[in-house]
Amino acid sequence: MKRNWMFTLAFVALVYLPGALFAQNPGITADELRDHVTYLAGDDLKGRKAGKTGGRKAAEYIREQFRNYGLELMMDEGFQTFELINAAEAGPKNMMRVNGDKAEAKNDFIPVSFSANSKHSAEVVFAGYGFDIDKDTLGWHDYKGIDAEGKWVMMFRGDPQPNNPHSPYVTYAMPRSKVVTAEDHNAGGVLFVTPEGMNEKDGLPEIFYDKTATKADIPVLTITRALADKILAGKEMSISQLEKKLTEGRKPHSFKTGTTVTARADVVLEKAITQNVVARIKASQSDEYVIIGAHYDHLGMGGPGSGSRKPDTTAVHNGADDNASGTAGLIELAGKLQHEKAGLKRNVIFVAFGAEEMGLLGSKHFVANMPVPKEKIVAMMNFDMLGRMDNEEKSLSVSGVGTAKEFEKVLKANTGEADFTLSTSKDGYGPSDHAAFYAADIPVLFVSTGAHGDYHTPADDADLLNYRAQEGVVQYAYRLTKDLAGTQQLTFQKSGSKNKTRRMRLKVTFGIIPDYSGKVEKGLGVDGVKDGGPADKGGMKKGDVITAIEGKPVGDIYEYMHRLQDLESG
Repeated sequence: MKRNWMFTLAFVALVYLPGALFAQNPGITADELRDHVTYLAGDDLKGRKAGKTGGRKAAEYIREQFRNYGLELMMDEGFQTFELINAAEAGPKNMMRVNGDKAEAKNDFIPVSFSANSKHSAEVVFAGYGFDIDKDTLGWHDYKGIDAEGKWVMMFRGDPQPNNPHSPYVTYAMPRSKVVTAEDHNAGGVLFVTPEGMNEKDGLPEIFYDKTATKADIPVLTITRALADKILAGKEMSISQLEKKLTEGRKPHSFKTGTTVTARADVVLEKAITQNVVARIKASQSDEYVIIGAHYDHLGMGGPGSGSRKPDTTAVHNGADDNASGTAGLIELAGKLQHEKAGLKRNVIFVAFGAEEMGLLGSKHFVANMPVPKEKIVAMMNFDMLGRMDNEEKSLSVSGVGTAKEFEKVLKANTGEADFTLSTSKDGYGPSDHAAFYAADIPVLFVSTGAHGDYHTPADDADLLNYRAQEGVVQYAYRLTKDLAGTQQLTFQKSGSKNKTRRMRLKVTFGIIPDYSGKVEKGLGVDGVKDGGPADKGGMKKGDVITAIEGKPVGDIYEYMHRLQDLESG
């Protein structure tokens, strides 16, 4: 009977604590890396989206590995919780009447996620693509000849070259940018229409949270083409004919419709709780710390606004490389260092960050609420995508090398046993969790095997990873950590490249690190200022908030980018 109970308990542990038995071998092995990735990137976790059940299961799994290896769980039993917004949905108060006739929410119209929750009644004016562009040789003025003040402005989504990825209009086509332009013309509300060039089916786009909590000051709705034709009743053209005229003629055609619309927009932002997972290895006599981190969240089921490179595909985005691979490396490194902790001169904190894909929220929350004094942190090393090293190129990317004077020496001293070449960058800035630490003047290293064609798609699966090469990468990270957690002294220095703005084609940049998380209610938070840039020369500092540029309001990152487009050098 006793044996049966022991068997039952073992079975229960195996079922309810997946991978709990993996954390027995303190060595770093390809097989254990595979085990961790296979669980974290399994379909059952549904893409590990922050604030969802799969994300929580991933966090519990990581905590269990830390516990099994004997690490000390920090914060609240290993969890540092924080709140986020992870979805937007249409609320119950949405309504619309067109010349008194009722339209149906979710069938005829739907609010845009950043709409103000307000009601407005006014005449509708048609304003083409909602452009007001006067840039070099590019000009398009949809508001010329119409009075938009207090009116509903009906406009097409997108731009007149929908099949041209290099369209000169693409930087002006973002919905928030168009709404800012409408607000600059004192519009009372915006009605978006999806042109046939974007979607042959006359349906409504899904409402999705675009990772910025700030809202427009006016109601913003998307309507069907059928409803747009009702608004245009009595005019010389249907909405499809107007689209053809604009795309073929490439010039504005704006007018009063004579139709009155009364509508209320109601958007509910869904709040959720997620967590960082935090544990440490204590050195016998030290009050200094090295932090090793990796984010464990991913894109969930994908879809519009998720960050998926296939936003029209709803499917599990398993994120095996991004970033189950980095999380697996974090776990294995923790186990090996715990086994050898007697040789550590400094404490080591391991953090699995949540909500990286939502705007580096987990790392920013950790840096703002650290369990140890910031001045006691010697360095931070971040793992993001360690699993797809090319067997021919065999290259490992390490950036942040310029953030400590001694880093290049440390890197070179530990490459002797490595079966790859290093590709280094001095830049401390980057689109991953180390950026929050660098902004706090902490030396950082960002370790990655680089992006690939399956990045942010449903195809990023566990069976595609190169686990043997990943083992070598984590072994290298182990040697680096031994150095950093030894007696190696590090001297922080700023090392940031100029702002890269090719996508937006900006002539003018300020030289700041924007707060992409959108936590500032009105304005754009400044997370850092780059040495020698215009912001630095003008006296701007980390923690400042940009509220206007040339007297025009800036409410968030989107309005900031929109305002920059209109600036000229000098």
